[in-house]
Amino acid sequence: MASTNQLCLVLVIFLSVFSLSSLLTSAIIPKANVSLSIPSSQLVENLCNGKAIQNRRFYLKALSTPEVIVAMDTTQLGTLIMKLGAANAKATLNVYNEIIKKPGSPQALKALNCCVEVYKYAILSFEMVSSKLVEDPQTANYDVAVIGLEIANCEKELINAKVQAARLLAGNRFMKYYV
Repeated sequence: MASTNQLCLVLVIFLSVFSLSSLLTSAIIPKANVSLSIPSSQLVENLCNGKAIQNRRFYLKALSTPEVIVAMDTTQLGTLIMKLGAANAKATLNVYNEIIKKPGSPQALKALNCCVEVYKYAILSFEMVSSKLVEDPQTANYDVAVIGLEIANCEKELINAKVQAARLLAGNRFMKYYV
């Protein structure tokens, strides 16, 4: 029964996240040389063939790392996806930290600092969820959903402060894939 819940959790995460946007794969991607020439596992294939998946090629590419391909079950796959989410959050946090160093308005600085805190929270949450997935999939699902709300707050702050940075917006959209 637990494996059914875990499969549902992984499917819900991916189907909802990946159907949110048709963002190209040129967004902020974790430091991994991903190539479509790496064959995907049957587990990844099954996940990417879901009806809600709108950009199958993107998902196959994002999930074609050697670590993901060797995932033996949905729990391992979900754990690895959360680790990829943490890596993406770290990469996006680095972009925020770079932009904060540049001169800007007090409102922009406030919004950027808000987003830095959101991304610190996201990193910790993704890392925690990757370990919690085995013990309590429902709580893990809730924790991931909260990350999405925080990213939405970050985006709202950026819009209100009139911060226009394509790299930040792309990072935020890409982060939603993991949520």
